[in-house]
Amino acid sequence: MHATAGDRVCVRSRTVGQAERHGVVMEARGIPDGPPYLIRWDDGHEGLCFPSADSVLEIFTKQHA
Repeated sequence: MHATAGDRVCVRSRTVGQAERHGVVMEARGIPDGPPYLIRWDDGHEGLCFPSADSVLEIFTKQHA
């Protein structure tokens, strides 16, 4: 799994009833471009994301103009 700054992410939980979270990767702190990721979530919060076996992280790469 690789993500770079500017990529959009969607984290889907495998737990029934838990909402998905959307955000933008601010920084990939792993090597190379791996987790953990510093993400600014759409609700305005920032935090590190360590994708786990019970969640799905979808990465949408940034579009170049």
